[in-house]
Amino acid sequence: MTEQEIRNLIATGRIVLFYKRGGWKRKRRQILRRDHYECQKCKREGRYSRAQCVHHIEHIEDSPDLALADYNLESLCNACHNEEHPEKLKRVEVDRKEHITPERW
Repeated sequence: MTEQEIRNLIATGRIVLFYKRGGWKRKRRQILRRDHYECQKCKREGRYSRAQCVHHIEHIEDSPDLALADYNLESLCNACHNEEHPEKLKRVEVDRKEHITPERW
């Protein structure tokens, strides 16, 4: 996939299609193998976690030219990947309705 194709996906809000393509899937497997399926952030902090994600250090939306560059990709566990992307976590709204009748004990 070319940089221009990636830019078009970003512009049209369809970047999720990039992650479904064979080029990304092959690169993802390659990076996980390179990093021995270990979370690189945990490893830097002296811990061990099994990696499930491959993270773009420079976000793909900011640097589409680095989308498949090995040096811009690192293996992360789900917890660390969520820390890197807090904006993608769903916020749960607590519904604070008043009770129709008061509770009596």
